[in-house]
Amino acid sequence: MSDAAQALAERSAAAMYANDRASQSLGMRILETRPGYAKLAMLVREDMLNGVASCHGGLIFSLADSAFAFSCNSHGGTVVAAAAAIDFLAPARGGDELTAVAVERWRSKRNGVYEVTVANQNGDTIALFRGRSHVVG
Repeated sequence: MSDAAQALAERSAAAMYANDRASQSLGMRILETRPGYAKLAMLVREDMLNGVASCHGGLIFSLADSAFAFSCNSHGGTVVAAAAAIDFLAPARGGDELTAVAVERWRSKRNGVYEVTVANQNGDTIALFRGRSHVVG
């Protein structure tokens, strides 16, 4: 990876995060970014729990989706989700620190495929997410 590509990934992440009120409001933090890769973290707050005292699946999806977004936008331009799916493997509980790692698996001029693993602070995999991106600008 070149220094220029890394600098672009960092600038892209900073610019996106500055305008990403959804990720900010959920307390997501960017831990690492590089071309085709992003690592985000989020603390599961009490107001994120569902009726059975586990983290609402939509919020786990949101963390994975944000990691996906930062990963696929790391090359510059404007890239959006064209499709996404998630498998929930284990519950997350209040106080858990979740980490989502998004990795680019394939990218062409207009599309890409990304995989995201969401794990808790013990390294237990909570969810697996797969997203397809589309370049719009």
